[in-house]
Amino acid sequence: MAERSWFFAASGQQQGPYGEAQFRDLIARGAVTADTLVWSEGMAGWQKAGEVPGLFSASSTPPVIARAGGAVMGAGGYGGGTLSIDFGILDYVWRTIVFAIGVGLVIPAPWAIVWYFNWLLSCVHVPGRPNLSFTGQPMTLLPWVLGIAVLYALIYWVDAQGLSNAMSLVWIALDWLFIRWFVANLASNGQPLGLKFAGSFWAYLGWNILLGLSVITIVGWAWVAAAMMRWYCRRIEGTRRQVVFKGTGLEYLWRGIVTAIASAFIIPIPWVARWMARWIASQTQLVE
Repeated sequence: MAERSWFFAASGQQQGPYGEAQFRDLIARGAVTADTLVWSEGMAGWQKAGEVPGLFSASSTPPVIARAGGAVMGAGGYGGGTLSIDFGILDYVWRTIVFAIGVGLVIPAPWAIVWYFNWLLSCVHVPGRPNLSFTGQPMTLLPWVLGIAVLYALIYWVDAQGLSNAMSLVWIALDWLFIRWFVANLASNGQPLGLKFAGSFWAYLGWNILLGLSVITIVGWAWVAAAMMRWYCRRIEGTRRQVVFKGTGLEYLWRGIVTAIASAFIIPIPWVARWMARWIASQTQLVE
């Protein structure tokens, strides 16, 4: 008897066909959820996966439970694996343009940032963490954005070198705060993941200084960037699996060179951005 084939809809496009085993694996990894539209031979039309008898109930994991420390864990959360990301080129282009305009206009920046990261996270697939999303609120960012605008205005009017140097330190501090805020607001299936970025500000400052100094060596920045990524991942707390980055300095170097050359021609930027994002995701894993 021929194996049954399955199709599902994602980002407005039909995906498939997938064999029974492949399709069950997609469900287990969270790529297909109970709300995903699916179709197979013998079905009258597209249906939500959760409404297909015997499909989702047999493959889904037990309900999520809260463990000590507040992190929401499901059975799928205990499995390791590699992250992945995928997005359409046109989708990336128009969203990035809107994002850049929103940030440039200052006042809409918090809403543009939250909107953009919500979309970007929906393109990321994490083993055992289906429907990744972002729960941060734009109003949290508004004081930061207005503060930056005021500082830049002061630098422009006063034209003081001291203020310019202070602005660099402010940017690093805001980057660090943003990472903490971003990680703390990650969610899966609408449930907060309870994650925390535990890297200290002084360590973050040290890494940024080291990265800046490494540029002098022409190629050394790549090894510093890889080490910095590993430090980022090790400082994520609240998950039973450790987040690790496997990428090496040499891989960062040649990919960075290719990205810089291609970006100089402007048009290839979306393609190299996706290519680089896919590589970074493929080097990020959940392990014991």
